[in-house]
Amino acid sequence: MKDSKPYFRGCLLGGAIGDALGYPVEFLTLEEIKKVYGKDGIKILQINEASGKALISDDTQMTVFTADGLVWADKKAKTKGIYGYVPCVFYAYQKWYFTQTGHFADKKYEFLRDGEVFHWEELFARRTPGESILEALAGSINGKYGTIKNRINNSKGYGAVVRSAPIGMYFFRDPKMAFKISCEVAALTHGHSDAFLSAGYLACLMAYVFEGLPLEEAVAAARAVLKKQKNSEVVESALEKAVFLASSGIDSEEALPRIGEGWVAEEALAMAVYCALMHPNDFEKGIAMAANQNGNSNGAAAICGSILGGYLGSLEIPYEWIKNVELSDLMLHGADKLLEAVK
Repeated sequence: MKDSKPYFRGCLLGGAIGDALGYPVEFLTLEEIKKVYGKDGIKILQINEASGKALISDDTQMTVFTADGLVWADKKAKTKGIYGYVPCVFYAYQKWYFTQTGHFADKKYEFLRDGEVFHWEELFARRTPGESILEALAGSINGKYGTIKNRINNSKGYGAVVRSAPIGMYFFRDPKMAFKISCEVAALTHGHSDAFLSAGYLACLMAYVFEGLPLEEAVAAARAVLKKQKNSEVVESALEKAVFLASSGIDSEEALPRIGEGWVAEEALAMAVYCALMHPNDFEKGIAMAANQNGNSNGAAAICGSILGGYLGSLEIPYEWIKNVELSDLMLHGADKLLEAVK
């Protein structure tokens, strides 16, 4: 693997920046975006007057808690020999649930109150959290939660995917394990196979990226893992379309709607992969393409930002963007903690 720190940092920073770029236009059509921001659409981070930063959404908040859970699981594995990645991420998500509601789903989870991650006040902001995620976590009491075998719902929302990049970071030496654990983590809140397989794919893709594969090869390698999974046809079809469109010469304003609007997992994933393949060496252009579209601007841009940030590294992300995005210090902290865990 190449020098890891800038790529780990780039992945978390890139996801946050993509999220923040697309968040103000999340529910606007491309035509409406252009009316507000000009013919080229939204190209720079919009600074919130109160905080002086570009705001992230719940997508980045949950990505932070994914990383938090993995670091905790790694510590338990090394000190006690207990390998509980999925339970630890579940408890991390209960911490996020607490930040959004002021209480845990179960009094038995009160031991989580002392978590280091609570030191960042911005994580307590409510940024349109997904109702299906809140409901899934609210119903996960007595240590019981959604699994692939015992599905908690039939949700196939994109939220399962956008938070999964840290799993690829942690398991970068084993892309197939990254796929497996990411599917299991996604199933905590999303019971549809299209959702957890999409999440598995992104983590697997990131693992191959951190191994040092060129982006096109990483995309193909992760697709090969996906194809071996049961019920993977829908996700594979979306990715096949993304790869085809990226090499077709069709304008992105026409290509992206062919993939979808990005509210469901496989569409958001495929749109992000398409934009990353279109601009593999230009972080700014890639996430701007993902943000300027008719559908889920921040979800697609966050996923694309994770991919390109991890592929290009933090040194290829403009410093102004890093400085201006909310919680950039926490992204750096989380990336460094994950890197320390896997060394």
